[in-house]
Amino acid sequence: QVQLVESGGGLVQPGGSLRLSCAASGFSSSFYAMGWYRQAPGKQRESVAFIIGGGTTTYADSVKGRFTISRDNAKNTWYLEMNSLKPEDTAVYYCNAREVGNTYWGQGTQVTVSS
Repeated sequence: QVQLVESGGGLVQPGGSLRLSCAASGFSSSFYAMGWYRQAPGKQRESVAFIIGGGTTTYADSVKGRFTISRDNAKNTWYLEMNSLKPEDTAVYYCNAREVGNTYWGQGTQVTVSS
């Protein structure tokens, strides 16, 4: 059974930084895409950043230049480095992984950007 476990959320002041981690276990094949979504109160869940295939990265326009996604294949873990955080980045962040025929989600981690 595939499990994705996030960590690293919390409360940070505007302009601050956080790093989220997503550790995957229980899978037998490679994921073709790994990344992060977020959902703010009253809003739809949106894609934030993804690593696809051999390493191509994609970002939402709202986070380009501030967030960086990376992965450690040996640890089956991917990360979201978030810098210059803004109050509008406040949301529950979910990690996501896709293999042929299946999509998996983490339980979510709260990120709150507030002074």
